[in-house]
Formats: sequence, structure tokens, C-alpha cells
Amino acid sequence: MKIFASVLLFMLCIGTVFAETRDAEQHFFDMKMGDFKEELATAKKDGKAGILIMFEQEGCPFCLRMKNTILNQSEVQDYFHKHFLIFLLDIRGSIPMVDFTGNETTEKAFSVEHRVYGTPVFDFFDLDGNLVTRFPGTAKNVDEFMLLGKCVVDGACKSTSFAVYKKNLAK
Repeated sequence: MKIFASVLLFMLCIGTVFAETRDAEQHFFDMKMGDFKEELATAKKDGKAGILIMFEQEGCPFCLRMKNTILNQSEVQDYFHKHFLIFLLDIRGSIPMVDFTGNETTEKAFSVEHRVYGTPVFDFFDLDGNLVTRFPGTAKNVDEFMLLGKCVVDGACKSTSFAVYKKNLAK
């Protein structure tokens, strides 16, 4: 039994050590064109579940933690890209953009309109530009962030909070 436990522990450690990581900036986020109304049309055409926006700000240690420990994991990148268009937005940014309804705005004004004042915040929008769920802060680990994506993709987050969804799965 001890040998089996040792082999299992070794295999888990090897899997962790060799988990594929890729730069989050290059492999998690899509290149935004600055027109979220157009991005919605692209998401619909591509059969996505919606759009994920990560709100960040320069110097945010929690944003960096997410990028370096969770968003850099290939399994996270692959799953989320399969189901969402994913964009990074600076809550203090002055870059002009178009919101989901076609109105011209800036990243900062869009953030304020969506009541994002701290970072990171992950907002999931459906294909009509409606907020499905919000995840403020950092995920505990890859599993929690993957579960968040599953909650949105499965439609559960439209009718229940992620906290309740998680709690119900734990029962």
C-alpha cells in the first residue's frame, strides 16, 4: 500500500511539474479591436457562450497573480477560448472603445458604468451583452476558475450565484 501511495504521489507531482504553461498575455486574451458590439457578433458567429472581460489596472498584484498562476495554464486557456472571446480592460484606461450597445466610450468610463473600481474583476457577458456573472478577486486555484467557466457555459450562473453553484456541487 505504501508503494502504491508513493507512486501515486510521485505521478501527481510530475503532473504538476510538467503542466504546460503559456504566457497569459499572449495566449489567454484575445486581441481587442475596441468595438464590443462587433465582438458580440463575432462571438455569435463563432458559436461562443459569450464574452469574458478581465478588468485590471497597472500595478495590481492580484491581477499579476491570476495571470502567473491560473491564466497561464494551457488547460484554462484552451477551455476558455473554446467558449468565450476574452478581453483585458484597464479600469483607468483612456483608450476609446465602443460598448455592447454601440455607444462610444473609454475603458475607464466602461469600467465605471459596470461598477468596477477594484481589480481584478472577471465579468461574463452573454451574446446579447448582458452580464451573466461577476467574479471579483482571485480564484483559489485552477480548479475553482475552471468551475466558474463551467457554471457560465452550463447556464447555471444565469439563475444562481457562483457561490451557491459551488456549494451545491460540494454536497
